[in-house]
Amino acid sequence: MQATDELRAEHEGIKVMLGVMETVCRRAEPADPADLHKIVEFLSVFADRCHHGKEEDLLFPALEAAGVPRDGGPIGVMLEEHTRGRELIGAMRDALSEWDADPARARAGFASSALAYAALLRDHIEKENTVLFAAADRLLSPSLDHELFEGFEGIERDRIGVGKHEEFHALMDALAAKYQ
Repeated sequence: MQATDELRAEHEGIKVMLGVMETVCRRAEPADPADLHKIVEFLSVFADRCHHGKEEDLLFPALEAAGVPRDGGPIGVMLEEHTRGRELIGAMRDALSEWDADPARARAGFASSALAYAALLRDHIEKENTVLFAAADRLLSPSLDHELFEGFEGIERDRIGVGKHEEFHALMDALAAKYQ
C-alpha cells in the first residue's frame, strides 16, 4: 500500500461525513445539535488536524523536495483550501454557539457554512486524488513512500490518539445510519 492510498481511503470517509452533513442541512426538521457538534469535531480533528496534518507536515514537503512547486502550483492551492476549510469549520462552530439563543438563525448559519465547506472539500478531494496524489505516486521513491506511511501513523497516534480513528469511523457510520 502506498502512503497516498491511506490518504485516498481517508478521503472516502470524509466524503461519507460530508454527505451526512449535507443531508442534515437540507432536512426540513432540525438535526440534534449534539450531532452537529460531533460532525464539527470529526471535521476539525479527523479531516483537518489528522488528515490535512499528514499532507501539510509530510506529503507536501516531500513533493516540494521532488520539484513540485508550492507557490503558484498545486501545493499552494491545496494549502489555501485547507485554510478556507478551517475558516468554514470556525463559522460552523460559531453558529452552533448561538443555537440556544436563536436556533433558526444558528441553523441557517450552520447550513450555509457547512454546505460551502462540503462543496469546497469535494472539489479539493478530487484535485488531490487526481493531480497531487498521482504526482506523489510517480515522483516519490518506494523508500520515501514507506517513510511517509510510517510518518502518517505517527501523526495519527500523536494528534488524535490511539483508537480515535476507529471511533470516528463508528461515529460516521452511526450518523450515516441516522440521517441518510
